[in-house]
Amino acid sequence: MHILFLTDNFPPEVNAPASRTFEHTARWVKAGQEVTVITSVPNFPSGRVFDGYKNKLWQMENMENIRVIRIWTFITPNSGFVLRSLDYLSYMSMAVLASLFIRRVDVVIGTSPQFFTALGAFLVSRLKNCPFVFELRDLWPDSIKAVGAITNSFILRMLSKIEFFLYKKADLIISVTQSFKIELQKRGVTAGKIEVITNGVNLGRFNQIPKNEKL
Repeated sequence: MHILFLTDNFPPEVNAPASRTFEHTARWVKAGQEVTVITSVPNFPSGRVFDGYKNKLWQMENMENIRVIRIWTFITPNSGFVLRSLDYLSYMSMAVLASLFIRRVDVVIGTSPQFFTALGAFLVSRLKNCPFVFELRDLWPDSIKAVGAITNSFILRMLSKIEFFLYKKADLIISVTQSFKIELQKRGVTAGKIEVITNGVNLGRFNQIPKNEKL
């Protein structure tokens, strides 16, 4: 199986979506699957391209047998709604274009919380005529509304329409919490198309030591 994964964050970035996606894709490769990741050049959260990378149209590298394709995006620090929206939209557009050069894809996965990435994955799945999986790591735009990042009711309504469109079109929704699944069911999403895969811990990175009785 060839899995095409769209995510705008990936190592050497060290935020949650980058780490979760890398851990999953690395294990899929070890299980015998072919994995291609379309992502941006590492720059989060400062908006500065990491050493050793350039913000080019296309560059490819291999990370533990994961084929990583990095595309040009509008790079900005992780602040400000308008600039970040331009970043998200540029990633979505370039990811869809880059997918045209990737052959024999069996499934496309797009990860949130900002669902322009997931929208891009949906468009790619239609171009490739294959299933679309939506990994839901946060309820967006609910989360940005809750923190007051967006207060314009028209924009929020439009984002909500995109949100429900993606829930409807996804062949499978992966929720990272049981509470998200319950919330989606309340909104009318069929329970049978939602699976919960929570965040985890790689216990192999920890060593047990004797308890410090003094402490």
